[in-house]
Amino acid sequence: MNIHENSFLNTHSQLLAESFRRLTGKDLADPGPIGDELTEALFEAPFALVSHGTEGDPIFNYGNRTALTLFEMTWEEFTRLPSRLSTEPVHRDERQRLMDEVTRKGFISNYQGIRISRNGRRFMIDRAVVWNLVDGKRVLRGQAAVFSDWRYIEEPGT
Repeated sequence: MNIHENSFLNTHSQLLAESFRRLTGKDLADPGPIGDELTEALFEAPFALVSHGTEGDPIFNYGNRTALTLFEMTWEEFTRLPSRLSTEPVHRDERQRLMDEVTRKGFISNYQGIRISRNGRRFMIDRAVVWNLVDGKRVLRGQAAVFSDWRYIEEPGT
């Protein structure tokens, strides 16, 4: 990892943690770590944590190790993926309604939905919290999701 990536990750990890705390009143990680310690705590956490930017067709800009494993992708692959492609085509309208609701309300909790990995493996996420990433100047920087509960969906006949 180069210095530019490390700087982005430290800044982004802080944005993830501060936005989450401001909107939900809860902490993503134990209170206290900053910089490299916070970045490592979030990346190595046992829960899935993802975020995307504010592009017209938002691209994932962060996925921790748990998320990368679930989506069966490398960092490089994941951070080039439009977030809408994390769902099957039949579920994309539902996902867009969710994103619109988060934009209006700031965050939602107890979201449930089906996602799909790079290799076509489907999984249901449960009790996800999805929130707006808003910096200290109240500028929207994207949206993020965190979840600890998921289960793989077996295909008929497997």
